[in-house]
Amino acid sequence: MKHHIYLRLASFLVLLAPLLSRAESQPNVIIFYADDLGWGEITAQGFSKDIPTPNIDSLAKNGLRFTNGYVAATYCSPSRAGLMTGRYPTRFGHEFNTVANAVGLRADQTTMATRLKTLGYATAAVGKWHLGAQPENRPTKRGFDEFFGTLANTPFFHPTNFVDSRLSNEVREVTDDAFYTTDAYADRATEWLEKNKSKPCFLYLPFNALHAPLQAPKKYLDRFPNIADEKRKTFAAMMSSMDDAIGRVLAKVRALGQEENTLIFFISDNGGPTASTTSNNGPLRGFKMTTFEGGTRVPFIAQWKGKIPAGKTYDLPVMNLDVLPTAIIAAGGKPEASWNLDGVDLMPYLTGKNTSRPHSTLYWRYGPQWAIRDGDMKLVVSKGGSGKPELYNLADDIGESKDLAAAQSDKVKELQAMWNKWSAEQAPASAPNSEGGKKNKNKKK
Repeated sequence: MKHHIYLRLASFLVLLAPLLSRAESQPNVIIFYADDLGWGEITAQGFSKDIPTPNIDSLAKNGLRFTNGYVAATYCSPSRAGLMTGRYPTRFGHEFNTVANAVGLRADQTTMATRLKTLGYATAAVGKWHLGAQPENRPTKRGFDEFFGTLANTPFFHPTNFVDSRLSNEVREVTDDAFYTTDAYADRATEWLEKNKSKPCFLYLPFNALHAPLQAPKKYLDRFPNIADEKRKTFAAMMSSMDDAIGRVLAKVRALGQEENTLIFFISDNGGPTASTTSNNGPLRGFKMTTFEGGTRVPFIAQWKGKIPAGKTYDLPVMNLDVLPTAIIAAGGKPEASWNLDGVDLMPYLTGKNTSRPHSTLYWRYGPQWAIRDGDMKLVVSKGGSGKPELYNLADDIGESKDLAAAQSDKVKELQAMWNKWSAEQAPASAPNSEGGKKNKNKKK
């Protein structure tokens, strides 16, 4: 009798083994996406000292901090469209926030959540969505099993466009006076990780911190009695609450024994809007909604214990478009040529297997503002500039203060031609439902 039981048990384990090995080989993927956080703000960057960010700094200590980490768009919705698709948002007409308001993320664009879901992942979005409030564009229709958050910008207290998909996909206003979005997102994220601890998980946590309006509970404001400026004090409180929330999620990952099987990214959606929120872009010129470095270069950290080197910096340019292919390949998937991704798998570069640049050239377009970075040379037209293409060597001039355009006119022509070619492949800015600028020039989907 015992012999038969052992045989059955052995047969069961043989059948179960592939599932167990698959689950163990697939890391959890967590993306913390801050809102309007300037490049110089987190203390790990070395520029801002008045707001401690120990939990965000721990990611840099246990992973890699990217000194040249960029986003593909200089403000909210297009940045998220790039992150979720691994493609320049201008390719599919998602150049402005108005696209999210009017039509949302285009139906033929596949999200990271959908791609990971096909690989067996449980998926959740907790936070600010901003890729379309239309019923067909809400997170649970775009690859996420669950959504807990707001569909667009919102107050931190009594959020107005809130959805908890466990109850309904309908929008409601939160009336609970004790509800503060950042704290509530940490609560929900940790609960969801506990609930799904036996599965590979993709948790997307796009905070609405530190977007305006500046609002924070007294318990966080009380941490900064020495900051006299009320705006800066509230910003500091919001920053501290987000750092706490990140710390709670990291603590849950540790408690579940999953630290070495979790790929984590911390990125801001764009540079800080300094005047409105005090968010610090450090030595960078410009701010949110400009194509100077202050609008496009952001805090960017990756941690995967035992896989990504710890406590180091990576100085070659990377972009938020790289997160999708990095996550898919880590999960055991293989990006297909038909996906036409603009991002690349970062792991070979971070581990030193590939010592070349992940991207030789990066591009931006935001209406009349635009930029191209080729190697360390950047050609840019931006709000606050001269109105003409300006040329900078970012290796020597991170603050874009010494315009080399007059002295290097041939380089200006070269980069202008490269950007013109790329721009012609993008969707016309005035036609957000159109795929490319010229028929058959852009076949990306």
